[in-house]
Amino acid sequence: MTAQPLDVQPTPLALLLLGRESDTGSERGVDCPGDLPAPSDPDLVERARAAKAKLGERVFVLGHHYQRDEVIEFADVTGDSFKLARDAAARPEAEYIVFCGVHFMAESADILTSAEQQVVLPDLAAGCSMADMATAEQVAECWDVLTEAGVADVTVPVSYMNSSADIKAFTGRHGGTICTSSNARRALEWAFGQETAGAGDGKVLFLPDQHLGRNTAVRDMGMSLEDCVVYNPHKPNGGLTAQQLRDAKMILWRGHCSVHGRFSLDSVREVRDRVPGVNVLVHPECKHEVVAAADYVGSTEYIIRTLEEAPAGSKWAVGTELNLVRRLANRHADEGKEIVFLDRTVCFCSTMNRIDLPHLVWALESLADGRLVNRIQVDDETEKFAKLALERMLALP
Repeated sequence: MTAQPLDVQPTPLALLLLGRESDTGSERGVDCPGDLPAPSDPDLVERARAAKAKLGERVFVLGHHYQRDEVIEFADVTGDSFKLARDAAARPEAEYIVFCGVHFMAESADILTSAEQQVVLPDLAAGCSMADMATAEQVAECWDVLTEAGVADVTVPVSYMNSSADIKAFTGRHGGTICTSSNARRALEWAFGQETAGAGDGKVLFLPDQHLGRNTAVRDMGMSLEDCVVYNPHKPNGGLTAQQLRDAKMILWRGHCSVHGRFSLDSVREVRDRVPGVNVLVHPECKHEVVAAADYVGSTEYIIRTLEEAPAGSKWAVGTELNLVRRLANRHADEGKEIVFLDRTVCFCSTMNRIDLPHLVWALESLADGRLVNRIQVDDETEKFAKLALERMLALP
């Protein structure tokens, strides 16, 4: 007897796991109200120019350094996240701030701009894996753990700019400050100088990037690796004992950048073998062993400036996002500078790359037609304390 084939229908869950369906209830921003232009539309550039021209000075487009060239072409200013937020605040006449970056950056722009300005993120799904590694609930639980260990009163939170508005607000509520990769040392020096830390037993809770916190403390401030502990929000009490918390100077959140975190010591060794005489230049979000093995370490702005000032004929391997490395390599090719990506593996920031030309065109055309889309708005209470933390950073010496 021949077995008859079963009529098995795939379940919605099976289709989701196979990538043939999506769960719009759990995937923020996967759908836009209206059709996106086709990526292959040959008129996209002209459509972007026309919509931007129609809006005129009513729109101000910000482009983060890690964006694609096709998006950077339409940016009024480029920069890192904090520079762009400040640039937006300096343009009060712009009704719309279109932020070509990721979600936490648009939040910062909304915090620093006036209530009359409206911040738009072309794709709401452009998030940041690092920022998402620290939620408000997790950080509140961490503070409870520090309180139970008897160290909360001598701990000052310092949060990296690459964090959500909720985390910035937590930092503001607890007397802390925000930092960038450029001023992290100054922020830590300020934090250790606060009255709560004045007795010599002060501590910093550094959120959410463990590598920037560790590299700043050890490389720039002379602390030891033993002065640092890592708080893992997925383990009871962060995976730490009360005594470990009492002994530590730096309590590092277990977060990292998915781009910079992939560079390894092997990457550095391999490029030195492949490109004799190469200078290794990396971002401080890289792992400590990578930073220790590099020749130069600094923020995105530092990386750009270093390559601009480098002598003709010099060779550089750069450990940061690939869009920026390629742009810098093309910019300085005529000067005889050889600029290569630190790792052989292609490494774009996948969430940053969600902002593409079709999404930008859709956002600009919607605004030009009088439809406000994808507005990023921080609630008043969160904004109040997040702004307080940002203002403390602005007041740093």
